[in-house]
Amino acid sequence: MSDRQVNNAIVDAPQIAHEVPILFFDGVCGLCNWFVDFILTRDSDGIFRFAPLQGSTAARSISAEDVASLRSVVLLDAAGSHRRSSAVVRVLRRLGGIWSVMGILLWIVPLPLRDLGYACVAATRYGLFGRRETCRMPTLDERKRFLP
Repeated sequence: MSDRQVNNAIVDAPQIAHEVPILFFDGVCGLCNWFVDFILTRDSDGIFRFAPLQGSTAARSISAEDVASLRSVVLLDAAGSHRRSSAVVRVLRRLGGIWSVMGILLWIVPLPLRDLGYACVAATRYGLFGRRETCRMPTLDERKRFLP
């Protein structure tokens, strides 16, 4: 089990979720990688941590179904585990500014409609946004925000 330092204390990855939110994403999906880049660019406070669904942190921290299906981003935070559009909305709200407003507007849309839209995009994401042969490799500056 990999240890990480949070607030000067060494903790394992599942314990980090209570300190900082972890976004689990499909590491070979072009859209998912774009979403991670989107968050990295706008998360100036470094709130979020990231882990590929194909990695060991995901295997230890979220359901086997989520890991096996690779059909949803999963946000693990102090409030619990959030999937599909709920994860996206929570991320936007945490980014602040205009993104928080966008998250609130999306939150108003009924969950079944949000998840239907999410499912449509998820079903075509590889065709529209591409699929990589390997998981995303973070830059040197990004490495501290990525979990295995």
